[in-house]
Amino acid sequence: MKKENDSKLYFWDFAMLWCGAAISIAEIMTGGLIAPLGFKWGLIAIICGHVIGTAILVIGGIIGSREKIPAITSTRISFGVYGSYIFSVLNILQLIGWTAVMINTAAQSLNLISVKMWNINNVALWSFVIGLLVAIWIIAGMVGFKKINTIAVALLFILTIVMGWVIFKNNNIYHSTAQNSISFGSALELVIVMPLSWLPMISDYTRFAVNGKQASAGSFLGYFIGSSWMFIIGLGAAILSKNSDPSAIMLASNLGIIAFAIVVLSTVTTTFMDVYSAGISFLNIVPKFNEKIAAVVITIIGTVISLAFSTDIYMNFLYAIGSVFAPLFAVLLADYFLKKKRKIEDTLLLNVGSMLVWIVGIIVYYIFIKIDFVLGATVPSMILTALIYIIGWNYINRWKIVR
Repeated sequence: MKKENDSKLYFWDFAMLWCGAAISIAEIMTGGLIAPLGFKWGLIAIICGHVIGTAILVIGGIIGSREKIPAITSTRISFGVYGSYIFSVLNILQLIGWTAVMINTAAQSLNLISVKMWNINNVALWSFVIGLLVAIWIIAGMVGFKKINTIAVALLFILTIVMGWVIFKNNNIYHSTAQNSISFGSALELVIVMPLSWLPMISDYTRFAVNGKQASAGSFLGYFIGSSWMFIIGLGAAILSKNSDPSAIMLASNLGIIAFAIVVLSTVTTTFMDVYSAGISFLNIVPKFNEKIAAVVITIIGTVISLAFSTDIYMNFLYAIGSVFAPLFAVLLADYFLKKKRKIEDTLLLNVGSMLVWIVGIIVYYIFIKIDFVLGATVPSMILTALIYIIGWNYINRWKIVR
């Protein structure tokens, strides 16, 4: 099918885009955190969590495909201009954090491989190499990205199938028993938070969709398959080796070059999306700034931070993301789909009522984390936040600061 406009994205563009985003070391590492549940319950948590999380992600992307606006800009519908500035800053911080996480975990894995294969022991070197590759990817732009990404994702998926074969040919994985170090609710929440973390970014891409159906179907299929597969690999790798870093297993199986390729390609494709969307968020605050320059600067900052990043804070980082964006999008989605408020008010600077509901939602999220609710924290906190917002809608929307 011939494309009328090369800047438009179609079903397979979205499927490849989100599958590529999902195929990452961070997803594998998070899957490894679920290993104490054992393979059976870990697999159930992964599938259920991805159905829930990816569905929420895709619903958020509908706004972008309909209104043709970036994700953070869409928050002006409910929160006003100043509210969107606050969320832009929070999203930039989140994305810098993800950039640091991706580069750090990839550099550690590459260093493990390079020590074994070439006797090169330099984590900082690999951090610099990955940061440089991401910067090059940014310069290629959206059109170049589509072409390179399609090839990269296909190669990545083939490589991960090889990786899966190495891990799952060991039958001991399937008979692993559950331990008490993580509950089902906590595991489910860790899974849901991964697609949730993309909510402030999905409309940055769906706004280029030829139509909403192709954007939604492609995004769901690509992310669900890619991320579920990565989590399952991480789960199996951690059960087999007691280590969530799969590079060690691949080295032991003489698959060093393949492991190296997986780490590099997956990190670059996913980190590109992080820094690109961070650049878009920065443009929401400073519209005249060049988005590529902003993305490159964020790449540099993330690369520097990655040198000092500790994986010990990774789980708390994920929960922080969930606490901020679950109630935020509960309010926005309630406004857009239930109250049919779909246009940005030019005169609205800040909806104080919406901001207060969002803050209440953050508190509710952490209450569910503390009580270790069986359905996690995202789903119940979003439902309660949306209910509070809808019930008090007439009063909440009186508390505004306008031009």
